[in-house]
Amino acid sequence: MRVEYINPFYKATIDVFRIMLNLDVKRGQLRAVEELVPVSEANVVIGVTGDLRGSLLYSFPKQMALDMVSIMAGMSMTKLDAFVSSALGEVANIISGNAVTYLAANELTCEISPPQVFVGTDGSLSMSTERAVVLPLITELGTLEVSISLHGRQN
Repeated sequence: MRVEYINPFYKATIDVFRIMLNLDVKRGQLRAVEELVPVSEANVVIGVTGDLRGSLLYSFPKQMALDMVSIMAGMSMTKLDAFVSSALGEVANIISGNAVTYLAANELTCEISPPQVFVGTDGSLSMSTERAVVLPLITELGTLEVSISLHGRQN
């Protein structure tokens, strides 16, 4: 997978976390995986179509998810309920939308699907490429992992 597919997600996360949560984001060590597997308790999947096709998996540790939504809502969150799930879906949706805007600067036109949120670490997701790149994004609240499985359109 090309680096110009990865950096827009890093830049978009920096922007969104700074504006919505007043948090700094550092990039961890990238790694390749053979399948999309949720590594944390709160997960959001977003599909990508257009010049690039594939899937994005955002995996939030439970406490990080609760702390993020607490900041956004201005009240304490104690469980991964429908409200928290909806808020996480929106955060991932905004990051993905901003990343797609950054991809457009590289003349890649993409659309994203509505987010699907699921709680738990069981199972795996099918993906349209043989590999995904996992982008760890480190904050003071915890580490969000974005698994990016994108490929260019076949001619």
